[in-house]
Amino acid sequence: MNTYYLLGRSGLRVSRLALGTMNFGVAGFHAAYGKTEDEAEAIFRHYVEVGGNFIDTADFYTAGQSEQILGRLIRKAGNRDEVVLTSKFTNTVDHTARPNPNGSGNGRAHIIRAVEASLRRLDTDYLDLYLLHTWDRITPVEEVVRTFDDLVRAGKIRHAGLSDVPAWYASRAQTYAEAHGLSPMITVQLPYSLAERALEAEYVSMAQNLGIGLTAWSPLAGGLLTGKYARTTDGVAGQGRIANPDAPGKPLTERDWAAVDALREATDALGAPMAQVALAWALAQPGITSLVTGASSVRQLDSNLAATGLTLPADIIASLNAATAPEPTAPYAMFTPEYQSWVISPGLTIADQPPAFSSPMINGAPD
Repeated sequence: MNTYYLLGRSGLRVSRLALGTMNFGVAGFHAAYGKTEDEAEAIFRHYVEVGGNFIDTADFYTAGQSEQILGRLIRKAGNRDEVVLTSKFTNTVDHTARPNPNGSGNGRAHIIRAVEASLRRLDTDYLDLYLLHTWDRITPVEEVVRTFDDLVRAGKIRHAGLSDVPAWYASRAQTYAEAHGLSPMITVQLPYSLAERALEAEYVSMAQNLGIGLTAWSPLAGGLLTGKYARTTDGVAGQGRIANPDAPGKPLTERDWAAVDALREATDALGAPMAQVALAWALAQPGITSLVTGASSVRQLDSNLAATGLTLPADIIASLNAATAPEPTAPYAMFTPEYQSWVISPGLTIADQPPAFSSPMINGAPD
């Protein structure tokens, strides 16, 4: 864990695996799989002891307990300056009988209120990285970007980013910031795994061209890619949310099971656990700076961290890529090398090598 990458076009150095803390706490929406503070402390301490520095939370996680627990753990460890502390805003955390119309979303009023509340819960003066959690469909992007810039200038946050927004929205935010000399977006956080590859259509090229680092959440597809689930004639067998027919989420598809089958074959060839192979595959993909992974125990965390040292052979990567390759739809089918070599540049090979803004840093020296 002594390899760090620059996040987007910034000087912020982050671990390749970020510690997701959505399960720190036993309240609210995430209580079903939450961890007590003692359990969370063991996971947190081990992560930082082995060199991890990228901590991800949100005001919404476990009804604010995740931030509160992290604040106490960081204060106890005395390592505030060593961690890259990330939080997010958008979702409501006010469940009173009289909801506030400006108590959620991405408007300026809520952003300022939310960051102050997060700083209190985390018991810190600043956030290293602050993310818009989800596009609310209505707030002008200019309002968000200018509010981020004000928070950077005020010292409340040091960097800004986005999570779960359309590619056009992230592009507009970044270009608006560049045109007006405002604080840039240094990351976009999105779901990405061998079973969920929708971001490949637009986000990778966007990130590489605009100097944005991509961080991926749910790189194990909610546990599907760990090998603990199996398909049966009666449905899904295994212990966990995916096997519960009443749990929220989309039904599993043939593409999902193709990912599981391909990983099992790779596991047999490499002798590495499925989860490690799945994480190593995601880390090897273009544009991906870091993966946000949670853990239910120190043992599981250690297994996940081992993926940073696992280099997959080219033939394994190719077979995994092929197993779940997204079917290009219009107009994206027109942008494939195959289509363009047929219509635009027949008989020619045109090389395209976009700049890589997530430069690796190994022990503080460029790789």
